[in-house]
Amino acid sequence: MTTTTSTGTPEGGGTYVLAAHPHWRDSRVNRRLLAAARAVPGVDVNDLYGTYPDYAIDVEAEQRRLERAQLVVLLHPIQWYSMPALQKLWVDEVLAYGWAYGPEGIALQGKDLWLVATTGSPESSYHPQGYHRYFFDAFLPPYEQTAALCGMRFLPPLIFHGARSAPEGEVAAHVEVFAQRLGSYPDWPEMDEIDACVACPVPESDRPAESDDIGKVVERVFQTTMRCGLAATTDGSA
Repeated sequence: MTTTTSTGTPEGGGTYVLAAHPHWRDSRVNRRLLAAARAVPGVDVNDLYGTYPDYAIDVEAEQRRLERAQLVVLLHPIQWYSMPALQKLWVDEVLAYGWAYGPEGIALQGKDLWLVATTGSPESSYHPQGYHRYFFDAFLPPYEQTAALCGMRFLPPLIFHGARSAPEGEVAAHVEVFAQRLGSYPDWPEMDEIDACVACPVPESDRPAESDDIGKVVERVFQTTMRCGLAATTDGSA
């Protein structure tokens, strides 16, 4: 399914918003953030669960959209201290070795990554004495390192806590801030103070094994196991 920008033009633009929520009808805040993103001119918005209900991600199409964007936004609720399942699958398949990271994987270098997320529980619960046991920042390193490995600059996240119970005024104000910042990018007051992308080169020796190589390893293990099994049978009968 082809998604269009808020201006009605084909996919693409300076900003690519990847919105992921498995149950939009139950969403109180993310659904409004999604609507706000679609209302910002020139922003390419992709509802992942709407585009890929069968989880069959079009990797090439996603990579083309990323190539056209300077700002990539991950918009989703925090679920089990991470992103929703389809968003994680998107990361696994689209940010491929040799394209997004590793030798010759420079497609995303110099771009910006912005996390816009919500939590169901209040900020006070993210505390050593709270039931989440850690400050919320403790759950951000996977996002930060994903950006770093791809040569992207990780922008300060926009987090809204207590989405289930926050007063309507706070929700409305948060949505307005999100829309304003999305529309004014990259002219953010703090942008000059944000550190440049961190280079994280991956040695070719750490390259993930190709599928053919994996098949050969499995075949060798199988053959070794069979030989050992036959040897044990022969020894036992002797």
